Amino acid sequence: MTQDERRRIIPLATRAALASVAMACFLLALKSYAAWQTGSIAMLGSLADTALDLLASLVTLYGVRLAATPADHDHRFGHGKAEALAALFQVALITASAGGIAWRAIQALGADTATGDAEFGIGVSIIAIVATMVLLWYQRRIIRQTGSVAIMADNVHYQSDVLLNGSVMVALIVDQYLGFHKADPLFGIAIAIWLAWGAFQASSTAIDQLMDKEWPEDQRAAFLDVAARQPGLKGIHDFRTRRSGSHDFAQFHMEVDRHLTVGAAHDIVENVEKSLRSAFPKVEVLIHLDPEGHVDTDNPLVEADVTPHWFGKRVGY
Repeated sequence: MTQDERRRIIPLATRAALASVAMACFLLALKSYAAWQTGSIAMLGSLADTALDLLASLVTLYGVRLAATPADHDHRFGHGKAEALAALFQVALITASAGGIAWRAIQALGADTATGDAEFGIGVSIIAIVATMVLLWYQRRIIRQTGSVAIMADNVHYQSDVLLNGSVMVALIVDQYLGFHKADPLFGIAIAIWLAWGAFQASSTAIDQLMDKEWPEDQRAAFLDVAARQPGLKGIHDFRTRRSGSHDFAQFHMEVDRHLTVGAAHDIVENVEKSLRSAFPKVEVLIHLDPEGHVDTDNPLVEADVTPHWFGKRVGY
């Protein structure tokens, strides 16, 4: 990615993150009044989720701004893992909120108390759905122009909010118009479970990044397929991958004919790097050059040949 492209993409992603923060602030104020007015546990759960949306949007804004910070002397791989650390902090808040909502809902089950002012609560939910859909539309425009992973994740998060607000409407309708007063706390419990599940998924993703988990197999295979097709390459081993924020890293040992000069072997490596940068512009590649047949260690995991199954046939092995 060129400097001009980076300067164009980062402001767009920042604007999308700021729009997300502004929308969360608006919905937080609206739902706070609605939860107080209706006494609905489901609305309270939706309010808690919106408060967490605000935090998530702030984390997204922080991540987008931090992702724009280039690698420095002390952080040569960049600052992408700060997003994972912030996500773990967010997970702790989500889990605590889910526990509080579930406890309040369980208490309400025993009380069998009806909610109030369902029309107002339903109206608030409709406004929240429409406002969220406008934000989703704007975010998708930015994603098409920038490919921002952070905004993409925020977009998925807000998609679930549309369903959440819809469930609040159903809870209020069933409670007040059908007379089933336990519907509201039951929906509150369901929302608490949904929040806890979201926290678990967020923690898994954050921990995977902090632990340098390998790419998914389909992504690894696509990367190797491009690398192995380059002329002069005789094999690939010790292939390692990881992700840090929205940035990917890949490194491997590449074998070439042992009779080549240093200059000729270096030219092959540069051609492989150019092809990989063209196909995977967001991946930073590190290649170690080996003569064909060379073994660095007796570790079978490290020395495993990872070239595609068709590779030997193509080069005439």
